[in-house]
Amino acid sequence: MPRTHEREATIAAALVLVIGMGFGRFAFTGLYPLMISDHTISVQAGSYAAAANYAGYLAGALLSAVLTGIPSRRLCALAVVSTVALLGALALPLPERAIVTVRGLAGISSAFAMVAASHWLIHDRKHHQGAPALFAGVGIGIVVSAELIALAHLNALSSRAIWLTLAVAAAALAAAALNLQRRSDRAPAVAPQPLSAHGQAHSAQLLAPLRLIVIYGLAGFGYIVTATYLPLLVGQVLTATDPVHIWAVFGLGAVPSCFFWHAMHERFGTRRSLASNLVVQAIGVALPVLHTPAAYVLSALLVGGTFMGTATIAMPAARKVAAAVRFNMLALMTASFGIGQIVGPLMANAIYARTQAFDISLSIAAASLVAGAVLCVDLPGNRAQSHPV
Repeated sequence: MPRTHEREATIAAALVLVIGMGFGRFAFTGLYPLMISDHTISVQAGSYAAAANYAGYLAGALLSAVLTGIPSRRLCALAVVSTVALLGALALPLPERAIVTVRGLAGISSAFAMVAASHWLIHDRKHHQGAPALFAGVGIGIVVSAELIALAHLNALSSRAIWLTLAVAAAALAAAALNLQRRSDRAPAVAPQPLSAHGQAHSAQLLAPLRLIVIYGLAGFGYIVTATYLPLLVGQVLTATDPVHIWAVFGLGAVPSCFFWHAMHERFGTRRSLASNLVVQAIGVALPVLHTPAAYVLSALLVGGTFMGTATIAMPAARKVAAAVRFNMLALMTASFGIGQIVGPLMANAIYARTQAFDISLSIAAASLVAGAVLCVDLPGNRAQSHPV
């Protein structure tokens, strides 16, 4: 595949994640505080909406494993079109139960976007080197949607009007993504690249499939409390600043991080790079318990700068060991991540109901990331399980 077609394929796949993940999945985090102030949703219902979204993400990942007969490009189209429709649905005066339902359906679309875009670019187009730019699409989507929210809020738009604005913007991006995918599929796929010297040296660092799935599930649980409640937490401390700007910092940190963690993966292998990623992420998750403005900003940078880096390392690593298993490795990785994300908000909501704080939840989440990092290390007791199978 010529370099121009490689770029077009990468941009197309990244745009699918901009829409399905950055807009469809994470715009809710940025709009959550405004929806509460508009009395569109309560804190409790917002937690249920978040959990429903993550449950939908899990269901979408499992469906992706079953729907193997549907071409990845078609699944990408389904993901972006349904995301646009569901964004628009939130512009309607819906009761809380309906909002929870819409967010659950949006989770399915997000999972389709993640699995299909990854499969289309990495497997169908065989463009493995495009992985960091692909996953950077999530951060770009968070930044763009967050700043659209901030601009609309500055102009006194209601949360429902902002959802409509996001739907229109996502529709324009969807048209560009689908057009680029059509053009890319007309070109032959790139020939598989041989392993580099570093790749050969670190091939033994691959994690066994089931172990990698467990680590990825812990990562999903570990980051999700921050990813769900950060603007709400920030709004309690930085009253003079629109908290969605801090959420934009979260997304901004995710964009270059994908390239950084990809380079770390290439240089040091899966175990070392993933362990380092999870430790840094754990520090970022724990920082808000300090309740200072600097801690919140640094938390946004550290968690934003690592959570998609986790996917940048883990998803290509999963692809390398996929031949050793009889199931859709990428889909089950996404499902494992989804299970962690369902448990996180439910746990945080239960603890918040008793303590009116998120400190305990953040501490538990940070501990889960540390546990994932420990599982990455080739400890003597785990050595028998650490080799690829």
